[in-house]
Amino acid sequence: MTRSYVGRFAPSPTGKLHFGSLVAALASYLDAKANDGLWLVRMENLDPPREETGAADSILRSLEAHQLYWDESILWQSSRIPAYQQALEKLQTYLYECNCIRQRIRELGGRYDNYCRKHIPTSTPTATRIRIDVLDEAKQQKVESFSDLFLGPQNWPLANIGDFILKRKDGLFAYQLAVAVDDHHQGITHVVRGLDLLDSTSRQRYLLSLFNAPLPNYGHTPLALGADGDKLSKQTQAKPLDNNQAENNLINALTFLNHPPPKEIKQTQCRDLLNWAIQNWQRSRVPKQSYLAPTENNTQ
Repeated sequence: MTRSYVGRFAPSPTGKLHFGSLVAALASYLDAKANDGLWLVRMENLDPPREETGAADSILRSLEAHQLYWDESILWQSSRIPAYQQALEKLQTYLYECNCIRQRIRELGGRYDNYCRKHIPTSTPTATRIRIDVLDEAKQQKVESFSDLFLGPQNWPLANIGDFILKRKDGLFAYQLAVAVDDHHQGITHVVRGLDLLDSTSRQRYLLSLFNAPLPNYGHTPLALGADGDKLSKQTQAKPLDNNQAENNLINALTFLNHPPPKEIKQTQCRDLLNWAIQNWQRSRVPKQSYLAPTENNTQ
């Protein structure tokens, strides 16, 4: 039987769980459970050079410490290489090789100009890009339109996306392809994740449409920012969660999502906090803008 709600949390094992990733995990968990859905965990371990030894296990132990338990076996992307290759072959008529360097693309303002569509590379290594068809049969501009669960209507012209990479020069499969393939494989119906991935949604919807796959509902939650205004991340050395402070961590994350628990709930255990949050979860209350994460001086 097909479930009406299947959500997921998909961390990359590049470091330990921090407050920003807890917010994303908690939001996806609550949205799933408040809608009587399944909540899955997928480990996006497709980039060995960036992975930290022991990080995957540490992330899973942190989720367990906060009693964010997943409903099915964990999917490890490293086990899915044949599926990504098969998907790439299905898209063959849309693909071309590209050996443009990052510096050139940075000089273009970050969006690729599709140079290698017409200039076939004569040297290796190359990356594999997918061609974005920006006009329909009536020569009208194609736009990826969807209603974000938290942000409301979204319109992303495909002309603004540019042809993007599905397989990197080093032979590793790119994030966009792996996510689209795995969301379809797992029957994901709702993708709740951080606002930094909003611009990936149109790419993933485009790929899923080429596979004739159902399109999930998407919702993007606010990012927890550091004092410098940048999002908390493993790359900016965000402080790892203290699993011994799980209740406080959940209270801070719930408060960040504008679901502050009442005083009597704050004095309970993780399970009671989560049960309260599931019963009181409202998408309309989630902030639309990113803002500063709580510090040791302003925790709840």
